Amino acid sequence: MISLAAPWLLALLPLPLLVWRFTPPHRERESALRFPFFRRTAAAAGAEPRAGAVVLSRPRISAFTAALCWTLVILALARPERVGAPITIETAARDVVLAIDISGSMDARDFATPDGARIQRLAGVRQVVNGFVAGREGDRMALIVFGSAAYLQAPLTDDLATITALLERTEVGMAGPHTALGDAIGLSIRTFETSEIDQRLLILLSDGSDTASRMSPVNAAEIAADRGVEIYTIGVGDPSATGENRVDIATLRAVAERTGGEYFFAEDAASLEAVYDRIDELAPRETETLSFRPRQSLSWVPMGLAALLGLGAVLWLQLRTRRRHRAARPVEEPA
Repeated sequence: MISLAAPWLLALLPLPLLVWRFTPPHRERESALRFPFFRRTAAAAGAEPRAGAVVLSRPRISAFTAALCWTLVILALARPERVGAPITIETAARDVVLAIDISGSMDARDFATPDGARIQRLAGVRQVVNGFVAGREGDRMALIVFGSAAYLQAPLTDDLATITALLERTEVGMAGPHTALGDAIGLSIRTFETSEIDQRLLILLSDGSDTASRMSPVNAAEIAADRGVEIYTIGVGDPSATGENRVDIATLRAVAERTGGEYFFAEDAASLEAVYDRIDELAPRETETLSFRPRQSLSWVPMGLAALLGLGAVLWLQLRTRRRHRAARPVEEPA
């Protein structure tokens, strides 16, 4: 479909006619030769002299070309453009940060798969998280891993394949043997500082208790709440264990409550998958829809035609004038 971006400029089309109708004609004074026997010369020629002005005429093709060029120029100023089919882009108005515990306790082989096998905790978590990430098409996600310290593996990005690839290469103990829950929350808050989206979701998964943070997880959660970050905590592992290997359910629950999120406990792959489904229900994804039509300017077409017509008219008038001059030149008779 072709449309005009500024159709109101077409009102300028009759402007030359208005100028011709309501403005006085252009006048020029020319030098003349006066001689006393003019009347006798006119009588001898059989002409009757009268006062008046000489009105120059122009060829019809010249007037037609000028009118056509004016029309094409005004059409170009009206900016014709080809409008394509509407394109709709739907993007998620949500940013998600995954914070995964990779401390030494995640090496325990007590995570049950659907077929009843026992595998490493991190390997089981990785399998479920990969499926969760694959279903977040349209969301921007970031990946944080933490042990004795927290590290940003991937900033907020819509390249979910990168998130999955980085998680696959993550091994237990890469961030140290201890657990720094508070530092992981703090790093997540800093990650969200680059986000301009209101819905900010942090999913924090851990199997231990905080032993290495410089700030307590609860205090970090209060700061996250002030920044509009909603935290969902997931505990995996053995709540009855002792020392650092015991899942600190109370802290994880307190962190979630401080930010309006929720705490979950997952003891196997099936329950962890159910947790992620439940998170989707509690924090449904908001989307933004952007619809537009691609436009391609065609102003160059009428402007180019006007230039070609004008150039052609000038060349034609020049040739016509030269032919008249040649025709009017007297022919010398041979002696």
